[in-house]
Amino acid sequence: MASRLLVLWRGLRRVAGRWRVQLSLALRVTLAAVLALVAAQYFQLRLPLWTVLTALIVTQMSVGRSLKATGDYLVGTLLGAIYGAVIGILIPHTGEATLLLALVAAVAPMALLAAFRSSMNVLPITAIIVLLVPEMIHTTPLESAVERVLEVALGAVIGLVVSFVVLPSSAHRLMRALAARLLDLMAGAMIALLAGLQQGLDDDELHRLQDGIGQGLAELNEIGEEAERERRARLSSGPETGPLRRTLLRLRHDLVMVGRAAGMPLSPEMRKRLAPCLDAIAAAVSAYLRASGAALLARQGPATLADFERALETYDAEVDAVRRDGQTRALSGDAAERFFAVGFALEQMHQNLLDLERVVREWSAPAEQ
Repeated sequence: MASRLLVLWRGLRRVAGRWRVQLSLALRVTLAAVLALVAAQYFQLRLPLWTVLTALIVTQMSVGRSLKATGDYLVGTLLGAIYGAVIGILIPHTGEATLLLALVAAVAPMALLAAFRSSMNVLPITAIIVLLVPEMIHTTPLESAVERVLEVALGAVIGLVVSFVVLPSSAHRLMRALAARLLDLMAGAMIALLAGLQQGLDDDELHRLQDGIGQGLAELNEIGEEAERERRARLSSGPETGPLRRTLLRLRHDLVMVGRAAGMPLSPEMRKRLAPCLDAIAAAVSAYLRASGAALLARQGPATLADFERALETYDAEVDAVRRDGQTRALSGDAAERFFAVGFALEQMHQNLLDLERVVREWSAPAEQ
């Protein structure tokens, strides 16, 4: 019995470790909702629903994202409440026609403003609530606006405090995990692309290899902005995120260049001579990228680039030999351009891997706060 409980405990710890961020978010959201409801009832707010919803909205994956969500939601609520109250006072809506007129006047300008700035999408919602709620609970537009701001402010404060206190998740920590996952995707893509250079890859396969990396980089950029927000607020002592984001983007560009060349495979003669070199480069780059991802997660120093540099020197020497033997003269203009683009892309990748080495060293500092 004891051994089964031990196995179960270890299994639960593995699951908790793997899904730590998601489980922490679920706990914070639940606690924020409960505390918001208790606080709303304690202060006898007329509509506790908005306090609870606000607490849910501002409790985000990272502290930096919670800061942004809180600021956007409070500003949007304040502006929407003021505008809704003004419309409610200027356009008394005692009948159906005047109510429709007031609704259009309240929603249209706020919706237009939200269309230009997506972070302000709460504007038309708040204006509608301030305009219509007085009819339901028999109050004035001004009182409705004040109550709405108080309800949202209370929920925002509770959500932000919970985000700071209960298992806070740093955006820098999220960046480490996502960057490691992206490096793993790039490692797999590099092997597939250099194999495709020998056998050929169709457009669908090329897009499949690149799409996941592109989506991950967009998410990394968003998390990086949250991390910088934490740094500016002195909530984190982590390194600047710009170098890491730029280096991964450049590595993705290198993969795109190799992928373009992989759309037209090498001739049988050139494949026979260059395949061992390309396989060695693919293995070395893939191993280095995965080792760099592991180093980021473990906050350790970078791995060595020696294997890749030796493989690249061997490839360059073999390409020179192929050119001396005249095999490149038989290539069409497009094929020759693609062939030499591979060498350029690998040289660029070498420089970007050196940048990655430097970035990993910078990120090997102690854990962020």
